[in-house]
Amino acid sequence: MPREGTGPDFIEALARGLEVIAAFRPNQPVMTLAEVATATKLARPTARRILLTLEELGYVRAAERGYALTPRVLELGVAYVRSMGLWDIARPHLEKLVAQTNESCSIAQLDGSDIVYVARVSVPKIVSLAVQIGTRFPALPTSLGKVLLAALSPEELETTLAEPTRSGLVPRWQPGHAERDAELREVRARGWALTDEQLTLGIRSVAAPLRDGAGRVIASVNVNCHAAETPVDRLVGHHLPLLLQAAGDISADFARLQDVPHTAAAAAPAVS
Repeated sequence: MPREGTGPDFIEALARGLEVIAAFRPNQPVMTLAEVATATKLARPTARRILLTLEELGYVRAAERGYALTPRVLELGVAYVRSMGLWDIARPHLEKLVAQTNESCSIAQLDGSDIVYVARVSVPKIVSLAVQIGTRFPALPTSLGKVLLAALSPEELETTLAEPTRSGLVPRWQPGHAERDAELREVRARGWALTDEQLTLGIRSVAAPLRDGAGRVIASVNVNCHAAETPVDRLVGHHLPLLLQAAGDISADFARLQDVPHTAAAAAPAVS
């Protein structure tokens, strides 16, 4: 996040507050004032004032040896999902897909070169992928990411993948440009993507695009499974047709939502 904006309307204090929230990581849920200041490159008095403000607003709480985020932070991400209406539309379809496949299903969108999970219905498994709303992975080695990247123009693709991942994960699959482009061409041609232990060992999945009423890809939806439990043949032969049906249903419902007027029409003037 830029510390200094490009115009007179940029609010530096807001940018700093968001930096402080983003400084908390899964492996560092509690941070001292000094750690927050170091992570954000803020002066300690500035970091302290921001933490106290966030505490008063309910986004941060004092914890043993420092500060921790509160569940209220989730409202920021949920507001984004709800503003699209996508989760309310997708939820029954995801729940049905999970019941049909007995596998976890997710929806993600691009954020730079990463995917970010915006919706998920999971199935308890002995071995599962640690995913929750807001989790990010490098896009290219995931089925969700391949679908989203395949929808970009060549220029958009290069710009997107030039951004460094913020996931902290190094994927197993590190393709060159030729292999990458061939993979995305195949995804574009067939309309769905497969990944087989390319992100990490033991995880394979299939994904399909979600589209708005104009046909634009707005997100992707997948079924993911453990490689030891579900062979590729079953993933593609059984789960994929169900996934494609669910993706089509979600896209159709989302398109219908877009056609519904969001403001009441003005009353017609009385005719004398």
